[in-house]
Amino acid sequence: MLNFNWQIPTKFIFGRGAESHAGEELKALGGTRALIHYGGGSVIRSGLMEKVSKSLDEAGVSYVLLGGAVPNPRDTKVYEGIDLARREKCDCVLAVGGGSAIDSAKAIAHGTVYDGDFWDFWCGRASVQKTLPLGCVLTLSATGSESSNSSVIMQESTHLKRGLATEFNRPKFALLNPEWTATLPPYQVACGATDIMAHVMERYFTNETHVTITDNLCEAVLKTVVEYAPIAVKNPADYDAQAEIMWAGTLAHNDTCGVGREGDWASHQIEHELSGLYDVAHGAGLAVVFPAWMRYTMRHNVMRFARFAVNVFGCEMDFERPEITALNGIERYESFLRSIGMPITFAELGAKAEDIPFLAKNVRRNPDGTTGHFVKLDTKAIEELLRIAVR
Repeated sequence: MLNFNWQIPTKFIFGRGAESHAGEELKALGGTRALIHYGGGSVIRSGLMEKVSKSLDEAGVSYVLLGGAVPNPRDTKVYEGIDLARREKCDCVLAVGGGSAIDSAKAIAHGTVYDGDFWDFWCGRASVQKTLPLGCVLTLSATGSESSNSSVIMQESTHLKRGLATEFNRPKFALLNPEWTATLPPYQVACGATDIMAHVMERYFTNETHVTITDNLCEAVLKTVVEYAPIAVKNPADYDAQAEIMWAGTLAHNDTCGVGREGDWASHQIEHELSGLYDVAHGAGLAVVFPAWMRYTMRHNVMRFARFAVNVFGCEMDFERPEITALNGIERYESFLRSIGMPITFAELGAKAEDIPFLAKNVRRNPDGTTGHFVKLDTKAIEELLRIAVR
């Protein structure tokens, strides 16, 4: 197990009525005027925004609204939010929505108090030194942005999608009420479940040894999603299923499952190019990339994949031919993805094989020019991996 230094400053309020605490939590942070960032009209039609606004009114926190957060959040909306926050003299930010609204709100919070271009942080030209206090009201279980140290933004003019990891990205509080996921389209629920599993698997497939505690935590979260995602996809109004998935999403990406081990993250970096180019849902892109990555890297550590097959999907262990068990696990994973309505091929996603060289060339690299850590991939390897997904 690797040494680690881990702290989560996020306060969680979970369950029915959690959103009613927004005002008091912002006030406790010293907030007097908030920028509330959200996506489309669903949070208004559902009545959630009315409840959140009432909470702020009762706490004496004034606010301005900024809608328009979209999947694969755009830098253009971040610039708009920074301008609005400065003009209105906002001293805190509240995201109401899923990962896109939260990631965009993180960027707005950083950029408002930065003299330069906020994109400096995302492309590595500068590091975040200060930010506005940020809270969130979660409406979609997926990205784990409600307590993660990461945020992903797309530069609209280039379709370049980049992530930023910094402790300044962790919200001060997260209000999680599974009731607000009840009206989600089944496809969105499925994309979210796929993203949650991917966050865990990026950490699970590691070269680090003696990480039994986090191995077991990873498997518990994965098994929970495998059990409850089909229920939530079939009936998004099932509170108990959505509650299990919502908390699984939080644990999947706040590093509870990742401390003491080095994650891989190649699949996420590769997928960012897919969703950046084709503007597809992040979860759908991961459903295409991750099985291909597994098939490409399996022989690096067959027993790790065999353990995944046995402990997550209940495959029978073939001790004489563990590679058979490993492949069975990948096939079970693909079957699970299909069962909840996810694509697993380029064609099903709407991606084009002729774009593979372009996609591979643009994938974000480690300092040594490779991508990933479990298996380090160069451009040729990324191309070969993506061709598995063409099928």
